[in-house]
Amino acid sequence: MTAYGEWRRLGDDLQAAREFVDQDASFAAEITSLEQRRGELEDELRLLLLPRDPNDDKDVIVEVKAGEGGEESALFARDLVRMYTRYAERNGWKSELLDETLSDLGGYKDATIAVRAKNSAETKPWGRLKFEGGVHRVQRVPETESQGRIHTSAAGVLVFPEAEDVDVDVDPNDLRIDVYRSSGPGGQSVNTTDSAVRITHLPTGIVVSCQNEKSQLQNKETALRILRARLLAAAQEEADAEAATMRKSQVRTVDRSERVRTYNFPENRISDHRVGFKAYNLDQVLDGDLDAVIQALVDADTMSQLGTDD
Repeated sequence: MTAYGEWRRLGDDLQAAREFVDQDASFAAEITSLEQRRGELEDELRLLLLPRDPNDDKDVIVEVKAGEGGEESALFARDLVRMYTRYAERNGWKSELLDETLSDLGGYKDATIAVRAKNSAETKPWGRLKFEGGVHRVQRVPETESQGRIHTSAAGVLVFPEAEDVDVDVDPNDLRIDVYRSSGPGGQSVNTTDSAVRITHLPTGIVVSCQNEKSQLQNKETALRILRARLLAAAQEEADAEAATMRKSQVRTVDRSERVRTYNFPENRISDHRVGFKAYNLDQVLDGDLDAVIQALVDADTMSQLGTDD
């Protein structure tokens, strides 16, 4: 029986019980039980009637960019990439490193990963990871700090629903494609051929670079994959006010003052400032145990759509 069907049946039962309660006091307890269950079903129906996110059936592309803090920020960006990779493993999703730019100490100046469900029947990553966009701040003693002082730095996270070819029509005439030699830490050349690819989408000015693969063709395909995801997100921002509101919460500049979450190593604490979430299991979170903080964000989003203040 559907929730609505059960809700209607309980309404009939409740009406009958109220009619007979004056003749038989035992119906009073049944009325209480029926009212409670009917109230639970009303909550379920409200959730079912909420507008569905059109991207809930999509995989995601996650970009992590180092910001303020130099090498320490790049090392933190590496930690975030590992955190999302481990979270994907815990959920049975596949993660793939699409592109990276390494810092001198092995951190990420920027990195792009794809997170995908293994088959179409599984829950897709977008519904969970879409809340990760924004500035993530870290407080800890950096590897580069010799005096043991706590530093604060930040990294930015952008999350895009991955676009299929049918979602975004990219006109080849709108693209400028440049090729160049890939570089490693410090800018040193790591390839003797022009395998790295930079694609500029001329109508929007969006630029995507990829140098992670050895093949120029593979780098081009990966860059196009990222470009389609960015174009899809941009188109939805323009067309859908709700999507635009969601994207506004994502990082614009990697500035510590725009933080959405803080990772405090001395206290082993994680704090999400959007919903007031706080927990003291930072080590586990960085190992991919993100369910609690993400669920808090999912719940807050649901309450917001219902117009309910928590």
